[in-house]
Amino acid sequence: MRRVPASDEKAPRAKAKPPARTEAESATVLYDVPGPRARRRNLLWTVLFLAALAAVAWWVIAGLDAKNQLEAAKWEPFVTDGRVWETYLLPALKNTVIAAGLAMVLALPLGALLGIARLSDHRAVRAVAGTVVEFFRAIPVLILMLFANAAYAEFTDISPETRPLYAVVTGLVLYNASVLAEVVRAGILALPAGQTDAAKAIGMRKGQTMAYVLLPQSVTAMLPALVSQLVVIVKDTALGGAMLGFAELLASVRPMSANYGANTIACFTVVAVLFVLLNLALTTFASRLERRLRRGKRSTGAVVGAETVDDLATPGPGERPPP
Repeated sequence: MRRVPASDEKAPRAKAKPPARTEAESATVLYDVPGPRARRRNLLWTVLFLAALAAVAWWVIAGLDAKNQLEAAKWEPFVTDGRVWETYLLPALKNTVIAAGLAMVLALPLGALLGIARLSDHRAVRAVAGTVVEFFRAIPVLILMLFANAAYAEFTDISPETRPLYAVVTGLVLYNASVLAEVVRAGILALPAGQTDAAKAIGMRKGQTMAYVLLPQSVTAMLPALVSQLVVIVKDTALGGAMLGFAELLASVRPMSANYGANTIACFTVVAVLFVLLNLALTTFASRLERRLRRGKRSTGAVVGAETVDDLATPGPGERPPP
């Protein structure tokens, strides 16, 4: 019987590749492509929503015009009269920035400390930190401001002129530090467990692991949530002006409106624009900082210098020190 040459043997048949999906077919993996009736229905709802939005806008503008709130005379002082800025807006903006800045400077490290304390290996430390966080996070920030103002009036010699600033900063720090503590704790717990295991493998202690490995990696992930809470701090300064007489941006509306022809809508609009610009500057700075941190990271792990590794390589019991 003649042997069949290897070249004559049939080669194994290659598997046919599935045809490439079109863009429309790929879209069906996530959702059903709307048909003609669905597209007409979506278009109808869009038109109705825009019509309702336009009707509401027209109703608001017509109501303001009927009360003479859109007259040019009510908006001119913000452009032609510099006293409105020198007397009311700029001092109020300064007080807002001071209160928000002090609250941020104090709340950020306090929140980080509480968040790290909630991850402590000691049960007593976790219990104390958890109690503080849950207590102050559950109380509205306005109540904290009112309690702080009453406490400063009863037990301190702070003058009534500066007492609202102390009360506003105290309420903002206590509330936002407890919220930031949860942000820090969640950011650290979101890291892979292998990061901690690797740090332990090279002999790092718990504090060194937190300082050199976990915190540097979690800061970038936590930054959007941190910035959102900082924006809340800026906006919550208005509570002090409404209830404690703190001379911030919102509190400047009443005297401005009284001295410039009852232009309440114009005053509120200008103050709102200033709040938007202030928060926009904060978020822009944070976005640039986040991009810089992401570009500066060469890897997902923390970089530890050689001198730090030498310090960490401490000999254990019965071991000889490294040469």
